[in-house]
Amino acid sequence: MTEIKSNKVSINNTGKNIFSFLSDFNNFEKLMPEQVVNWKSTADTCSFTIKGMADLAMRVKSKSEFFEINYVSDGKAPFGFTLHCFLAENGNQTNVQIILNADLSTMLKLMAVRPLQNFINLLVDKLKEIMEE
Repeated sequence: MTEIKSNKVSINNTGKNIFSFLSDFNNFEKLMPEQVVNWKSTADTCSFTIKGMADLAMRVKSKSEFFEINYVSDGKAPFGFTLHCFLAENGNQTNVQIILNADLSTMLKLMAVRPLQNFINLLVDKLKEIMEE
């Protein structure tokens, strides 16, 4: 299993508000880069296509209120993965980090680690931007 950690970001918002936003996949479309197309979502599931790469789907696996949300790959994906969002409220700010665990073959790992790292960093950066508006 390959573990990829996002940058840690401090967001000027409550853990409750960020947790609420991340608990609903309908909000995730706002976090996605332009390479993501064919977005479909409900509160607990989503599916999308990354142009030139793959079709992916996720579902909410578990939640620990205001602290952690775990997502898991769903349906047919080129590799299995889990996505963990960790929240830690600190005064008027909340620290957020996303950790992606992906079941990548050696060949896929060579090609995919950098784009996946960029992807999860983009997610936390965009989350910060949206939650501080």
